[in-house]
Amino acid sequence: MTDSTAPAPPERRARGRPRAWTDTSEQNVIKALDRGIAVLERLGEIGGCTLSELAAALDQPAASIYRVLFTLETRGMVEFDTASQTWNIGAGAFRIGSRFLRRSSLAEQARPALRALMEATGETANLGVERHGQVLFLSQVETHAAIRAFFPPGTLSPMHSSGIGKALLAQMPPSRVEEIVKRHGLARFTQTTLTDPRALAADLAATRARGYAVDDEEKNAGMRCVAAPIFDMHGEAVAGVSVSGPAQRLPQAALPDLAQEVMRAARQITQGIGGSAGTGAG
Repeated sequence: MTDSTAPAPPERRARGRPRAWTDTSEQNVIKALDRGIAVLERLGEIGGCTLSELAAALDQPAASIYRVLFTLETRGMVEFDTASQTWNIGAGAFRIGSRFLRRSSLAEQARPALRALMEATGETANLGVERHGQVLFLSQVETHAAIRAFFPPGTLSPMHSSGIGKALLAQMPPSRVEEIVKRHGLARFTQTTLTDPRALAADLAATRARGYAVDDEEKNAGMRCVAAPIFDMHGEAVAGVSVSGPAQRLPQAALPDLAQEVMRAARQITQGIGGSAGTGAG
């Protein structure tokens, strides 16, 4: 006979992760899923390509890659162009990726400031954040000029050769900067790329002092960029805004005035997300 007056057992709360979620061993990796994501990532990096090109890029048998592509195609994650016989990222991948932008009001709040920045400077305006030691571009408003910079949303770029990257690095503690450099290195892209840690540290100190960063043809020869950090409510740099364009339209003498427009946009976005100016990494 049961006691009807006994208290009901406490309701279990649903967990987002199992008890052993800290276990990062190989046994928790679903290899087929991992392979599918690798295919999707590489296809996104190199754009439309044939099956054989993608298989070669991943060093995998074409038959295995085809099965992955076929599975992704059923979900709309990739698409096959019968005319060119190439595979491309599909609308399904875009829909999932776009949900990242909706997770935060940052991209939405930044859009008006980006458009105003583009109109004020005549150059392409960009918004980016740091993700795992790289710059992830979230949004862009392109200039109407024929020659322009192009960083579509989702593009990843090394931090040490990016205006936004250096604007964010300048706000980080030295230990975090060292960690990123150790993980990703300081690859050379042009004659002006900062590949010496001491040269990068000096550049970051100058960036922090003046409030903006300059990519002086450090990633792409003939292209310059000016960037400033965006801060959250805790005064921490969470994103960066920049303008980029051909060096002939962005001469050295014009950079300080251009930087004023960029910093104005950064302040506007900071205010829009309820942030406050940071105090620097020290």
